[in-house]
Amino acid sequence: MEEDIKKCIEVLNRGGVILYPTDTIWGIGCDATNADAVRKVYELKRREDNKAMLVLLDSVNNLDRYVRDLPEIAYDLMEVATNPLTIIYDGAYNLAPNLLGENNSVGIRVSNEAFSQALCRKFRRPIVSTSANISGKPSPSIFSEITKEIIDGVDYVVNYRRNDNSKKRASSIIRLGSDATIKIIRK
Repeated sequence: MEEDIKKCIEVLNRGGVILYPTDTIWGIGCDATNADAVRKVYELKRREDNKAMLVLLDSVNNLDRYVRDLPEIAYDLMEVATNPLTIIYDGAYNLAPNLLGENNSVGIRVSNEAFSQALCRKFRRPIVSTSANISGKPSPSIFSEITKEIIDGVDYVVNYRRNDNSKKRASSIIRLGSDATIKIIRK
């Protein structure tokens, strides 16, 4: 795992794209603060750049570095969630502009999975996490379901957990308004 993290950080630091396991499904990732790297992910997925992608953090303590006026209820929601939870916040900042949706919104998930959490902690910046598929195609839940096109399109493929065949699900998604209103996007 440590060697994979080291190689991922080298790739991320030079604006590259990685394929890595997360707390949900395998993800395509890059430095969430680097607009050129984010553009590469959109191109690889053949996805329009007006569809925002989410980012992973290693700790709730880093949320206020990327979200202005963070509603206090966000901490409660993450604490009671029994499954991985992505929260869409308005007023994102310190992130690549082409990563953000309307109202400068961004989806953020705090990872509890060993690899992605350690990677975020050691990289010291948020990492894009979008499903490892071409836009509109099924999201692979295990490594063996990822297409050759995606594998060949990234700069580094993590070895850790490649043989893990336990099926993972995408995260639940909610939108949390700055006034603390909650809208369920995906259960």
